[in-house]
This record gives sequence, C-alpha cells and structure tokens, in this order.
Amino acid sequence: MPVARRPHPDRRRTRLTLIPLLLFVLAFALGPTPSSAAGDDWWNPAARPAPDSAINVTGAPFTGTTADGEVRGFVDAHNHLMSNEAFGGRLICGKPFSGAGIADALKDCPEHYPDGSLALFDFITKGGDGKHDPDGWPTFADWPAYDSLTHQQNYYAWVERAWRGGQRVMVNDLVTNGVICSVYFFKDRSCDEMTSIRLQAQLTYDLQDFVDYMYGGPGKGWFRIVTDSAQARQVIEQGKLAVILGVETSEPFGCKMILDVPQCSKEDIDKGLDELYGLGVRSMFLCHKFDNALCGVRFDEGALGTAINVGQFLSTGTFWRTEKCAGAQHDNPIGLTAAPAAEDELPAGVEVPAYDENAQCNVRGLTALGEYAVRGMMDRKMMLEVDHMSVKATGRVLDLFEAESYPGVLSSHSWMDLNWTERVYGLGGFIAQYMNGSEAFSAEAERTDALREKYGVGYGYGTDMNGVGGWPAPRGADTPHPVRYPFTSTDGGSVIDRQTTGQRTWDLNTDGAAHYGLVPDWIEDIRLTGGQDVVDDLFRGAESYLGTWGATESHASGTDLARGAAATASSAEWHPFTSYAPGRAVDGDPGTRWASDWSDDQWLRLDLGATHRVGRVTLDWERAYGRAYRVELSTDGQRWTTAWSTTAGDGGLDTARFDAVPARYVRLQFQDRATDWGYSLYGVTVHSG
Repeated sequence: MPVARRPHPDRRRTRLTLIPLLLFVLAFALGPTPSSAAGDDWWNPAARPAPDSAINVTGAPFTGTTADGEVRGFVDAHNHLMSNEAFGGRLICGKPFSGAGIADALKDCPEHYPDGSLALFDFITKGGDGKHDPDGWPTFADWPAYDSLTHQQNYYAWVERAWRGGQRVMVNDLVTNGVICSVYFFKDRSCDEMTSIRLQAQLTYDLQDFVDYMYGGPGKGWFRIVTDSAQARQVIEQGKLAVILGVETSEPFGCKMILDVPQCSKEDIDKGLDELYGLGVRSMFLCHKFDNALCGVRFDEGALGTAINVGQFLSTGTFWRTEKCAGAQHDNPIGLTAAPAAEDELPAGVEVPAYDENAQCNVRGLTALGEYAVRGMMDRKMMLEVDHMSVKATGRVLDLFEAESYPGVLSSHSWMDLNWTERVYGLGGFIAQYMNGSEAFSAEAERTDALREKYGVGYGYGTDMNGVGGWPAPRGADTPHPVRYPFTSTDGGSVIDRQTTGQRTWDLNTDGAAHYGLVPDWIEDIRLTGGQDVVDDLFRGAESYLGTWGATESHASGTDLARGAAATASSAEWHPFTSYAPGRAVDGDPGTRWASDWSDDQWLRLDLGATHRVGRVTLDWERAYGRAYRVELSTDGQRWTTAWSTTAGDGGLDTARFDAVPARYVRLQFQDRATDWGYSLYGVTVHSG
C-alpha cells in the first residue's frame, strides 16, 4: 500500500527541528574544521564536536558478510534512545545529543539542582534520601549509574562505542505513558502519547542527520535508520549500525479502556497503524503496563506492581483482575507490597484489592479490537512484540500467527512467559533476553541453548536503557575473572579500553553497566562468566533478527481451500431464528458458526471440490469446543486416513500441522466435548502447508 515518506533531510523542516539543526551546525562551526577526507579510517568522523566524549576503541569495525552471505554482529532488540522526551519530558534527564554540545546534552533536570532534593522519581525508584550530585558533564560524580533510572544513558557517543564493539542492530522503541506523565509533578509538554511518539521518531531522524554531518553529509554516518530487512543488510555489510523504529506505549491509537468501554474504533486503529508505518515503525507492543482496549497485560511485581495497579485504576477506572491459570504459563505474581506514595493518589475510600496467590493470570486476553489490530499489523507486514501481554493475550496471538504461519513475533526483553519459547521459535520469531548481570544472563542463555540449536537461531539482548528498569551491578574489582582492560572485540578487529567521558572513566568491574557505552564490556564479562558459546550465539543475533524480519516481509497468506466448500455434518443445532448449518463454518464470516447437537461423536465433512495437497487445518472454536478430535483426509470420500489428532484441545484457535498429502475431502471427527454443549466452530480453514 502507498505510505507517507519522510521528507529528504535536505528539504525544509518544521520549526521544531530547524532550531536544533542550526544549533548543532553552530556547535560544529566552533569546533574542529572538517578535513577533506577521513582517509582509510572511515569510522572516525572528520568533524566531531569539541569537546565531546571519548570512544576508547581502536581498530576498524568489521564489514561484509560471512562466506554463507550472513551478516554478523550483536542485536539490541529493545532500547529507548529518546525517552527523555516521554512522560512529559522531565522524567529522564539529559539528551542523547544536542546541537549546543555535550554540556547541554548531559545535564540534569532543572528541579534536581542543587542536590537532588526534588528528584522525586529518583527517590521512588532508587530509594535512600533521593539526593545526588546533579552535575553531569564534565564530572559525572553520581550519574549515569547502573541504579539511577532517571538519567541519560544513551548519549550518542556511548552508542557509537557499542557499535564499534560489534553491535550491528538496534531497535529504538519510541516509548511513553500518558498516566505516568499526568501524575508526575514536573513536565513541560502535553501527555498525549501519539504526540510524544511523533516527536521521538523525528528526533531519531535528527540524530541520524547529526551523525551524518560529522562524516561529510547525508548517508555517510554510522547511524542508519532502516525500514526493511534488505536495507538493514546493506547497512551492516558496510559495517554500520542498522536502527529500527519500534513503539512501546500503553494506549496506542488512543485505545484506552474506561470502565470496560473501549475509547477507540477500528478506524482509529487503521489510521494509527498507517501513521506509524509512515514514520518508519516496523515493530510494536499493543499493550504495556495497563490493560487497554486491545489486550490485558502481564503484571508487575512487588511495590512497583502496586504502583502500576494504581495507575491502571487511574487510567481505566478498574484494577487488575486475576483468575486461576489454565495452563503452564502464568503472569507475574501481582504486586502485593504497599506503595504509599502511589496509593495516596487514589480517591478517598478506594483501596488496592487483595489477590488470591493461586490466581496469577490476568482475566483479560486479546480483545476483538486487539485481534483486529493484530491482523492489521499482519497486513502491513509488521512485527508484534508479545512482551507485556498477558498469557491469555499471548496465547491467542500465537494461535493467530500459527494459523497463518506468520513469523513476525518478538520477545525482546524477558517479559514473556518462558514456556512460550519454543512456539515463538517454531513460528520463526526472535527472542532476546533482558540485560541482566553476566552470570544470570549466561545461565538463562544456557537453559535455552538446546532450543536455539534445534531451530538454528542466534540470540539477542534487550538493554532497555532509559527504560526505568535497572542494569547489571558491578561484580567488584576482586571478583573472579574480572574484565581486564584493554580487551579485544568479539570479531578480533578492535581493542577496547576503559571508557572516558569528561573527567570520569568507567570500569564495568566497579561501576556496573552505567551507560550504553559499556555494552561491549558487559559482553566481555559474559564471555568470562558464561563462555564463548554464549557470545557466539549473541554474535549471530543480527542475522536471526533480520531473518525474522525478512520472513515477515515476504509472508503471503495461503489460499483457504475450504472457503465456500460443500459442507455436511452429523448434526446441526436447531434454532428458530439463526442457522447453525455446516456451511456456516466455511463461509468466511467470523460472526457465523456451525454448531452440532449436544452429544459426543459428531463430525464435519468438507468437499474441497478437487484434489489438493493439504498440510494445515485450523479450527476457530466458539466456547463449545472439543477436547479430543482428529483430522482425517480422503481423495475419494470413502477411504480415510488420520493426519492429526489430539486429546488435549483447549479451544480458541487450534492449528493442526502435518506433512502435506493429496486430499479432496477433509473430515473432522469429534470424540470428546470439553463442555456440556455440543461442538461449535466459527470457522475452519484448510491450507496446503
């Protein structure tokens, strides 16, 4: 479909972005004069601002592909470059770049001066007395730090160091939360989520221009925003960083829920998806932190969970509701610890409810509007993030994707129930682990190593920096197997020393993962604690991520061989006003259904009209579903072969896959009902495989 294209960087910009552009041109004019060429060291800019951060990496970034044509490098599947512009603009202090220079970019929020006394969110998230030295550049006495959740960690030169250390893909998730913005004391802009998303997208393109200027003009820098997998591969072959835009927000397209009433429509969803696609967004979350009109969320734990549950009430008028989980998967234990500062925001007489410890699943799954949004993303060949979705919502999404063999599923930072892992890999999806400490990260990587080997995939990490999550603490100078500086990059082509910005030099052993520039140091720590095999899997991450993306782009829904097929059944429920005839299961209308009599041993038979290869049958159940049934195939309608069977049907959307064989007739033989009603199907689809 036609999409709006971003204007060329040389064309006239809005007033909003023209001023920063003029400022950083001025900054460069006051800095070193650009040389005519950078010579063979193309990775070093001819016109870096002065003063600026050091990179502390020597050697050429690797270029090209392997002998098999595969790209190499690490992938950060979840980062937030521009979250300082989110939540009203004063929650995350500092900027990833500034035309006025590093002193302007790396400075604290105004209310944090002189001693951090008013750094309220820092106090809430870090504890203690909340006080800190607000000065960033050039001393950096107290920030950035691994346990400071309110200060900039994504300064562009630190990202550059991660790129020089071997990272080749970054997903920049545009993020905000209107409720957090509304209740936080300090803000300097609107709390409208889509307004913030648009601004963050534009600033990411501005950052690309900022880097390009250092290297001589448009397209010459190492920071490259890409909108398709082929473009990403070209960028990585050149040795540069491919940057993909994603979205992580709580009320996309205005789809909040108030007292269980959706505040958006299908038209809003279509308009929103089109706009995001036009901005360059290729992956997104449909819900985050709060239940919305699209899906229920996976809970947060402890005091943070209580605080977010308060936010859920303030946003939707309802608290989270739980039920006993139906399967092995479960949501996080719901927050039960008191959070007085948040609970004080509740209206008088309203209290956070108590929860049954044996009921750990959100009652909310994927709504009808949510399913419409999922199918809209599939139509646009976008990738869907299932992290933060309730297990009920995630299960339905995986059902939908399996019914269409759609590979575009991502779990980017350890917020998915791990029991879904093989289903994600089976679809061709991609998984990254949150940036945990090296020992914990390595242990989890080892736990899923057999699955990665089975499906031939690499691994990723999600740093979630500037995402208010917390990062690896220092292991200590006297820890066994410390990172020893300088060390060699994974590809062997670069030497990485301690990172210095201004008067501060960071050491992973004693400072932890304080900012993005220490990602290469953290990977070296993983090599020391977890072994080279873990790092090798990570180094294959870029190829695997692009494999998922490319398969998503090329996905084509197969022909439904059952659409309009002649259908017969053992019985059909009688109703004076509604037909439940067998043909209703293959009419393509999700609002109609076939229903049998209320007894076991029923069947539904389809005549495809001609012999086809059949390898996949999907059943979309109404509430009256079958626990035990089988799929039978025949070429003549007389001799039947069982192609697939189950005794553990769980309703919803069931997809039976098997080796494709010739068949004209498909018979569903139902043996055991899961309810007191009969068997009832909204739809049956049949595909070649």
